[in-house]
Amino acid sequence: MRAFVRFRLPGGAIAELGHGDLIGRLWSAALSIPDARISEAHAMVSLRGQDLTLLALRGRFALAGKSRSSLVLEVGQAIALAEGLELHVEEVSLPAAVFAIEGDGLPRVAVSGVCSLLARPRPELVPRLVPDAPAHLWGDGEGWCLSMNGVSRPIKPGDSWELGGRRFQAVALSLDSAGRTATRLDGGVARGLRVVANFDTVHLYPEGAEALALSGLAARLVSEIVAFAGPVPWEVLARELWPDEDDVHLLRHKLDVTLSRLRSRLREGGIRADLVRSDGFGNVELFLHEADHVQDRT
Repeated sequence: MRAFVRFRLPGGAIAELGHGDLIGRLWSAALSIPDARISEAHAMVSLRGQDLTLLALRGRFALAGKSRSSLVLEVGQAIALAEGLELHVEEVSLPAAVFAIEGDGLPRVAVSGVCSLLARPRPELVPRLVPDAPAHLWGDGEGWCLSMNGVSRPIKPGDSWELGGRRFQAVALSLDSAGRTATRLDGGVARGLRVVANFDTVHLYPEGAEALALSGLAARLVSEIVAFAGPVPWEVLARELWPDEDDVHLLRHKLDVTLSRLRSRLREGGIRADLVRSDGFGNVELFLHEADHVQDRT
């Protein structure tokens, strides 16, 4: 119950990546590549509809000598991240449903690779190993496991457990639902929106309404997402905004506060608050409607 791609690396090793997994120079990347030509957040595997796609973030990649910013992954592809550094697609698995969890205060979210489950101060599924987290989930190739209080056990959709006074449950999430971007209009017909990102400022021009100017952290957050040109893992985004902060929990708190203030500012300006949204897989993205347009001046 996991959508994944298997890459063969130049040395012959195999790396298995799922939706939201990052390729880059960061030690915390799902596929960490210690090469100066590779960006900290170079590319990301993303489930789009019923395709697994590779999205360029801070770096580019090429297929058959042609530079690409996105690519639907297929067996047999040789994807060049840099000269002499190719990832060969060995397998692409797209099951009918993927494994997910939900719970008190935690919306339904797919589990990929090794994840850490936090219950306090708020429920959160972190898409990596946090050693001191009260619970961990991971796949063993055949199914999924849950570890709590030093005890590990297999879990399947329908199983539930309690953690930190909150109830959680394993569920099956259809592949179409997992990869589809939710659409929500705040009443009526959606107006076109032009987003002009200047890094230190962002100007929003809703059709037939007054423009809204953002500055400070709100503008930088939107500009960073625009520069990434796709969903970005929340931790990567937060480290761009607060590069000197080492505490991952404080990073998350700062990002949540900034997102909350940004959405309040958007509502006050008559612009839908879900312009910047979380995708349920630990990523943050700019949610654009068909009539919306972005100008990247960062």
